[in-house]
Amino acid sequence: MAYRLLADAAMLLHVGFLCYVALGGFLVWRWPHAIWPHLAVCAYSLGIIDFQWQCPLTGVENWAREQAGLQGLPPSGFIDHYLTGVVYPERYLVEVQFAVGAVVALSWLGALYLVVRRRRTARERDEETGSR
Repeated sequence: MAYRLLADAAMLLHVGFLCYVALGGFLVWRWPHAIWPHLAVCAYSLGIIDFQWQCPLTGVENWAREQAGLQGLPPSGFIDHYLTGVVYPERYLVEVQFAVGAVVALSWLGALYLVVRRRRTARERDEETGSR
């Protein structure tokens, strides 16, 4: 039972990780310093996609599933098992990856816009009050 819970916890962490990759850039709109962990997570995600790096959560989930007497994830990994062909058709994998990349880029562009706007507003406010 404990191994099954560990496998489920790894799966939920995977889902959270993917949600953070896709949507974490929007946190930067509120907290600009959140860009650094999001950049790291996105870079790691690109490594997993482009260079076939192994995700440690996949290893944990596989091990826990096997210890619980369940079948492990396929060699293609978490996304192919839980998402591709389940949430979206397999033939749209590249389009989904592109869409996630576009959402990340949009979130970062929005964050950049907000940072520039905040700095401009602060500079104008300083000029009005005569302080620097």
